[in-house]
Amino acid sequence: MKAFNRIFSVVAVAVILLFAVVNLILAADKTNNGRLYRVEINRLVREIEANGSADISECEYVTNIERYGKDFYSADSDYVIREINGELYRFDYRANGYSNKAHLVGIVNAVLGTMAILFIAVMLYIKFAILAPFERLSSIPYELSKGNLTAPIKETKNRFFGKFLWGIDILRENIEQQKQHELEMQKEKKTLLLSLSHDIKTPLSAIKLYSAALSKNLYSDAEKQHKIAENINEKADEIERYVSQIVTASREDFLSLEVNMGEFYLSELVEKITGYYREKLALIKIDFTVGRYKNCLLSGDLSRSVEVLQNIMENALKYGDGRHVALIFPEDDECVQIAITNGGCTLSKDDLPHIFESFWRGANAENIRGSGLGLYICKQLMRKMNGEIYAEINNDIITVTAVFARV
Repeated sequence: MKAFNRIFSVVAVAVILLFAVVNLILAADKTNNGRLYRVEINRLVREIEANGSADISECEYVTNIERYGKDFYSADSDYVIREINGELYRFDYRANGYSNKAHLVGIVNAVLGTMAILFIAVMLYIKFAILAPFERLSSIPYELSKGNLTAPIKETKNRFFGKFLWGIDILRENIEQQKQHELEMQKEKKTLLLSLSHDIKTPLSAIKLYSAALSKNLYSDAEKQHKIAENINEKADEIERYVSQIVTASREDFLSLEVNMGEFYLSELVEKITGYYREKLALIKIDFTVGRYKNCLLSGDLSRSVEVLQNIMENALKYGDGRHVALIFPEDDECVQIAITNGGCTLSKDDLPHIFESFWRGANAENIRGSGLGLYICKQLMRKMNGEIYAEINNDIITVTAVFARV
């Protein structure tokens, strides 16, 4: 805001200087526009000297010629006295040149004044309608980053920031809900882990007792020893079940993937993807081709569908050879397939079934940042939208295909 105030001050000073310079130039104008009446008078003097009289019907400034006589020096307008052939003549005139100049100065100042008022009004509008509200909003993202999520954001009727504030408030509510959901999940998981840990102690204690008895040869009967071995195996299976429950609990619902089912056109989805990635890939010198497709109506969530294709595209850029990425549309009568292909794949076909698992990362992910969740999220989203996703490898080319349901 301080920078804007400085600019505003500079502009105001510039406007004042412009007024001063223009008026000085007009005031210093020494042209003969205001003295043209003298030209006419000189011409009339020569005409009287030659003919004894003169016609003023075509004169613009001279309004009357009066010979010396009664009331010679009394006139209602400006006049000039000349001696012609030994006799005095009075030439009455109107100084339109001076009035025209004054009129011009008035017009110039009026135009400059109007422009200055409009410009200052625009500057003030920008300051109070845009910059001042924006300065008040600048602290909101910082507060959100610190976790201050409880205080709602005040609504405003500002035409420029009303929708922005609404979106920020929705974001705040979503972050707060996710935080609350995460806290509840952590509480549930801790409770579950404590419960399972307690349950595991019972079979574990039994195994320790059986193993201690065997180590001390308390049971010499072979049949009894066999029975104890079976009991140990049974308790081990019980512990394994508990461990499986722990693993399952750690995987389930760690992501909140809500889908709002609806209908959208294939062209909408393609335009959102190509609109962003054409420019991005052009900047990093990667060839990007988009195949032909027939526009049709799809079933699903448009924003989630964009998220799926973005995740696939980012994987293609992250793990590909950086030469070429293609967006193609294999023909299918029952559904719509959208495939993304890229070269430079180093995954083995044995790794292919695992790429959609959570937290799984292949050998090609070494030294590349990532969480191993991208394709897992794609899989979950596609299934929630009644679709599917799969991958194929042909030599060093990998193709990841998202299958959408038609309407």
